[in-house]
Amino acid sequence: MTKSYAQIVKQIEVLKQDAEKARRKEAEGVIGRIREAIAAYKLTAADLGFGTKPKAVRKTRGAGKAKAGKAKAPRAPKFRDDAGHSWVGIGKRPDWLRAALAAGKSLSDFAIK
Repeated sequence: MTKSYAQIVKQIEVLKQDAEKARRKEAEGVIGRIREAIAAYKLTAADLGFGTKPKAVRKTRGAGKAKAGKAKAPRAPKFRDDAGHSWVGIGKRPDWLRAALAAGKSLSDFAIK
């Protein structure tokens, strides 16, 4: 005899409750062993990496501020046109360069040697 959808859903709920009980019981044993090891080895939260920031901080774009007194040195331009416009080659291409490239010029035409 096949089970109805409602019977299967009810069985799933019972199994989920049984699984949660088993997980909690197993976790209690794990927690106990961890506590024993912490006590035996006299470990601190810092030893386990809790409560302190790691020394290697991830770099995020734009999140850091420049340190006081340490200004970045300006970069030397890598591209220049006859009108005196220049570009260091980082970031979005300036309008004057995009217009010249659209007119058929090559980026190497503007390279500073």
